[in-house]
Amino acid sequence: MHLLIAAAGSGRRMGATGNKLLLPVAGRPVLAWTLDAALACEAIVWIGIVGQPIDETAIATLVAAASATKPVVWIVGGDTRQESVSRGLAALPKGAAGVLIHDGARCLVEGELLQRCVAAVQGGLAVIAATPVTDTIKRVDPTGTITATPARSELWAAQTPQGFPVEQLRAAHATAVEQGWDVTDDAALFERLGLPVQVLEAPPSNIKLTTPFDLTIAEAVLAQRLKPVQPD
Repeated sequence: MHLLIAAAGSGRRMGATGNKLLLPVAGRPVLAWTLDAALACEAIVWIGIVGQPIDETAIATLVAAASATKPVVWIVGGDTRQESVSRGLAALPKGAAGVLIHDGARCLVEGELLQRCVAAVQGGLAVIAATPVTDTIKRVDPTGTITATPARSELWAAQTPQGFPVEQLRAAHATAVEQGWDVTDDAALFERLGLPVQVLEAPPSNIKLTTPFDLTIAEAVLAQRLKPVQPD
């Protein structure tokens, strides 16, 4: 399986002046933890990191520190996430059949989730990691007035990894360019084309680091994972 890591993270909501994936969490850059998880998944044989030229040197440094035993390739991204993924797809090795796409800011992703996504894509499915919504969701108009309360049982919060057969995803991106579509994730392209996408339930820890509070949560989760096992 091949993996593309979207690594052009903005630091605006984090209060950072640069890429939030280069911020420290538990003593290492956010992206270093994401890369660790990808490298630990034996089913992933090739990794592409899609980012902006300004971050290439910093990301190359953390990749070197990872002492990867599988190819980790730098790919220059585009102006939007959609364009960046398209460039990543173009950079995949010849013969790549399946691809996972993962946000670098989801640095707490676990190997078990990656493996389940791999197995689903190898079985011919398109999949996304997601979690059932636990809060009651309100639809609100521009004036701030509630207009509807969707049934919570039908709502899931979309995450990554998202996985797809490569040629289907390439075709979806080509159609998006032809039609002028602008979507926020790859599953939305499949939805517009009427192609099925299966949800795989992710653990609550698979959060996207967006605000300073998320960094605090990640620190706590990583501290727990790194805690030495006490003998009985």
